[in-house]
Amino acid sequence: MNDMSRTNDLRHVIEADRAHVWHHLSQHKPYESVDPRVMVEGKGMRVWDATGREYLDAVAGGVWTVNVGYGRTSIADAVRDQLVKLNYFAGSAGSVPAALFSERLIEKMPGMSRVYYSNSGSEANEKVFKMVRQIAHRHHGGRKAKILYRERDYHGTTIGALAAAGQDQRRDQYGPFPDGFVMVPHCLEYRSQWGAVENYGEMAADAIEAVILREGPDTIGAICLEPVTAGGGVITPPKGYWEKVQDICRRHEILIHIDEVVCGMGRTGAWFGYQTYGVQPDFVTMAKGVASGYAAIACTTTTEAVFALFKDDAADPMSYFRDISTFGGCTAGPAAALETMRIIEDEGLLENTVAMGERLMAGLHGLAERHAVVGDVRGKGLFYGAELVADRATKEPAEEKRVQAVVADCMAHGVIIGATNRSLAGLNNTLCLSPALIATPADIDRIVEAIDGALGRVFA
Repeated sequence: MNDMSRTNDLRHVIEADRAHVWHHLSQHKPYESVDPRVMVEGKGMRVWDATGREYLDAVAGGVWTVNVGYGRTSIADAVRDQLVKLNYFAGSAGSVPAALFSERLIEKMPGMSRVYYSNSGSEANEKVFKMVRQIAHRHHGGRKAKILYRERDYHGTTIGALAAAGQDQRRDQYGPFPDGFVMVPHCLEYRSQWGAVENYGEMAADAIEAVILREGPDTIGAICLEPVTAGGGVITPPKGYWEKVQDICRRHEILIHIDEVVCGMGRTGAWFGYQTYGVQPDFVTMAKGVASGYAAIACTTTTEAVFALFKDDAADPMSYFRDISTFGGCTAGPAAALETMRIIEDEGLLENTVAMGERLMAGLHGLAERHAVVGDVRGKGLFYGAELVADRATKEPAEEKRVQAVVADCMAHGVIIGATNRSLAGLNNTLCLSPALIATPADIDRIVEAIDGALGRVFA
């Protein structure tokens, strides 16, 4: 840390934070007697707080965002240069970085064609919901307006996005919600809803079709799914699941919306999680890692077929997508995203993600051999979860306070990990890991060692 970051220099910062900042996902009562943590500096995968304490960040900024690591001067320089030239113009006109990033992005997404810019994952998903509704009114006589969402999946924090949240604790006390959002069962094989069967993935897909048939295929416009469920427990799909889901949707003329807000831009070892599973979507949304947290940016991408539905009658003033995102016109986001993409390519970070992901998986399976509290290990690339249980035979979830104690113990030993938080009552029991794509073998080993020690101390 530099001299300006010393503890004595930052006491007033901590007090200002305590007095005025409202942190997300935080109960503030403890801050009346305990200092809030204020992060000051980051480099690579390390961050330092206002006390000078160093941490290895295993969750990429706390919410799966800083994919290429901290302190990237080339991204900061790209943003600075762009802001001096043109910082903003409304999305009704184009900008150089927006045009160039859309071109580069679509190169990575065969079958997709158009990019709509906004400033957050919640907003990007809302755009899809609005597109689906407008398509229903303009092309289906108001039918096919329902949107399917999946148990345990999460798509954002706005009221509209929460209407499509499969996490009860995220929704609780925020209703009533808009009509027309219908939940389908999840595909978590570890907590099997249909018993131990070889074709679990296909059965989970069949359960989606059962909902479609119950509601009526002519009432459903789209299904919104995460390729790997994130905050609901880091859940990877079983074999055969995605293939059958896609077949079901095509047969019933239901548009497929893949929410890549967490998985996009390399997290699973491919540019996008859906590509890991061979899906061809109609909509893909992304945010978080697109610019690695160096600027706010989100994208809603569509096929040309979807785009064409909004220009069918130029004489009709209601025919186009009548939406606006003020900060979708910021040029810093696509400028940072272009440089982030270059770094991922030039430094071989997709390949590193695959290799380090295999090392992380092996390390977590090693923990499962040493600690009976580890009931399941699952994930893809550098995105993993370890579900903690009180009893392996019954799969009774570990007590949430003890799961959080593991997180706190790792923090006390200089490693930041995550855990499912305010998602599903009684099932906030999964440790979450998403280290930056730049992780080294030493980084992975230290993360595993920290969890190993924490499990031993908390569940002794």
